[in-house]
Amino acid sequence: MNRVRDAAVRVRQVRQADLEAVIVLDAQVTGLKKADYWAELYRRYGTGRRRGRQFLVAEGEHGIEGFVIGEVRDWEFGSPACGWVFAINVRPGARQAGIGSRLLEAVCDGFRKLGVTTVRTLLARDNNLVLSFFRARGMMAAQFIPLEMELDR
Repeated sequence: MNRVRDAAVRVRQVRQADLEAVIVLDAQVTGLKKADYWAELYRRYGTGRRRGRQFLVAEGEHGIEGFVIGEVRDWEFGSPACGWVFAINVRPGARQAGIGSRLLEAVCDGFRKLGVTTVRTLLARDNNLVLSFFRARGMMAAQFIPLEMELDR
């Protein structure tokens, strides 16, 4: 199972050399290898070119154990500046070691440094694992309701 001790993990800014590990980790969970998608996310969020964007990894003695991506957005849907977490993942064998909590706290610390007092995310209604993770950290239903429709039915 290769359990990981929380203390043996360091959260840091992603590097281009980490991309393959991030792609593999994501594919373990989603079943899809999305190399182009992750290269674009690295370009937009991992290079540090834009204030408020974060792409962090949790690095253990055996490599990348998890990652989180977030950014500060303001006035979308009439909301003042808030932090958005739109990707968080921990290698299945490394879960329940506090890594996800450390990643979330690190991205939230980045938001706080920019004066943000609220963090939001969206997730699939049936994703009980991630829903439980966020709820255990104090997140709850928000004032916004996501709506969708399929185009060209």
